[in-house]
Amino acid sequence: MNVVLSAVLGVLVAVTMFTAWRVIRAPRAARTPEAVGMQSALHAASSTLPYLRRGLSPRSAGQAAPHLRALTGAAAIALADTCAVLAIDGEGREQVRPGDLLSRLLAKTPDARIHIVPRLISSDPTCPLRSAVLAPLMVQGRRAGTLIAFYRAVGRPSHAELRVVQEAATLVAAQVELSVVAEQEERLAQAELRALRAQISPHFIYNALAAVAGDIHVRPEEARELLIDFAEFTRYLFRDGRSYVTLDDELEHVGRYLRLEQARFRDSLHVTIDVPEQTRGAVVPVMSVQPLVENAVRHGVERRAGSGRIGIEARLLGGDVELRVSDDGSGIEPQRVPEVLAGAGGGIGLSNVDARLRATFGERYALRIESRIGEGTTAVMTVPNLRGEVSRPALAWSR
Repeated sequence: MNVVLSAVLGVLVAVTMFTAWRVIRAPRAARTPEAVGMQSALHAASSTLPYLRRGLSPRSAGQAAPHLRALTGAAAIALADTCAVLAIDGEGREQVRPGDLLSRLLAKTPDARIHIVPRLISSDPTCPLRSAVLAPLMVQGRRAGTLIAFYRAVGRPSHAELRVVQEAATLVAAQVELSVVAEQEERLAQAELRALRAQISPHFIYNALAAVAGDIHVRPEEARELLIDFAEFTRYLFRDGRSYVTLDDELEHVGRYLRLEQARFRDSLHVTIDVPEQTRGAVVPVMSVQPLVENAVRHGVERRAGSGRIGIEARLLGGDVELRVSDDGSGIEPQRVPEVLAGAGGGIGLSNVDARLRATFGERYALRIESRIGEGTTAVMTVPNLRGEVSRPALAWSR
């Protein structure tokens, strides 16, 4: 749904740019009043985009209303939610008070149809507003509010005026719906993150604490460092407030996890990390890399005799950053890959990470699994190269 609505607004912006280009390229003498009017209308329409994408509130409605008035050519414009008028801009706004005429108008239009009021009856005879059109703002099949256009003349507005009001309402509703979808996706992402935290293996926690306890007497300094790593690991794991971090932040968290696992496996776990500096600032969903590494340790190293290897590599790939987490375990059958990504077979967090990547960046950024029996498995995570802030040096080490 978010993609479809973004595409609709993208078409609007493209039409705006194309029309503006045509107007600019046209000879000055050929710029008719209609062309100039079209340019002004498109500018007014595009100017509402930054405000209503934040949702329908008194602040966003107040910022968008002047642009909507310019777009429709109405004497005044009001925006209301389902309960009350949020903002009014234009003539007669002192006389048309939210608790008076507007409330009565809204009470008469509970359905999803456009409603025309050919003659306004106001308690103030000096009010210049004589007629109105009320257009519903439909969001996800429900009425989320109303756009009200006021006119100076008594009677039914022209067909062209009605169409402009209807299109303006559609534009507002599409932007508000994008804000609603974004909020829903954020709640879903937070729920999935809480679910992922709940999946963190109690087996790992027990083993990490056992490794710390085992080193207390023979290697007290190492035990102290491991305890600090464990405390920082859990702090990162359960902190709230950030849904996205830099790849550098995420890999620092992964480093703590791997140090705790290496304390348990000792010389049986070999790790290589090669992350070039130009990839470290890429923005990734929080807790998206550690589940891939934990899955590699659990299924690629823990289940095999002898030593095992984990590799973490990043590279620029066009406008994206590709991260590969590999193990040299027994691998999985190709036909089982969809099951693993769906959460079957105990793949820790893989389905969760896959769902959050697709919800955040789109289907083409879905998590990929490459595996061959006897040759190991690689989880491939690709994200757009959106840059965050990074202050630490590049990660490139092996053990």
